[in-house]
Amino acid sequence: MYYTYILYSEKCDRFYIGYCSDLDARLQRHNAGMVIATRNCRPYTIKAAKQFLTEADARREELRLKKQKSRKYLEWLIEGNW
Repeated sequence: MYYTYILYSEKCDRFYIGYCSDLDARLQRHNAGMVIATRNCRPYTIKAAKQFLTEADARREELRLKKQKSRKYLEWLIEGNW
């Protein structure tokens, strides 16, 4: 199983979108500072995640969300509309 996820940093008031196969381990890497893109805004919390059968599907969803470039859309998804 693979996941597309949305993280949130209260410190920077910022969302991060990614995909992975192990959600808990990935969150730990983000919060440990091992991911350059999220290093400065730690800690992060998982706001939403969606499960996929294939890595390709999870990656496709990640790219779709990133192309939206819309904070309001991410907030709408987090409210349970994903």
